[in-house]
Amino acid sequence: MDYFFIGDPELVTAFRFVGIDGKAVLGPEDTRAVFRKITEGWDETAGTVLPNMETCRVLILTEEAADWLGDTLTRWQLSGRYPLVVEVPGPMGHLEGRKTLVESIREAIGIHV
Repeated sequence: MDYFFIGDPELVTAFRFVGIDGKAVLGPEDTRAVFRKITEGWDETAGTVLPNMETCRVLILTEEAADWLGDTLTRWQLSGRYPLVVEVPGPMGHLEGRKTLVESIREAIGIHV
């Protein structure tokens, strides 16, 4: 598995249509459990390590799921390990005050239009 999606049930279905597996989450606890399962191979419900999760290279999260992860996500992103994390807007659009991916890239490389 190269990609994995965490977010709203509707978007999980949409990503499955294009061949990307995912897990629907409904709150911070669900999100942390799935994130930990993907990044650390740890299944909190079974209390075991899952050996095959290291093949996830890109983790796609809704902005809301990213907010639920908070500092856990920030620490992961700064670690430089895989999977890389990409945030996408949820079904209701961008959250207030969030930059789009394109805006962040333009800012990083210094393009101002």
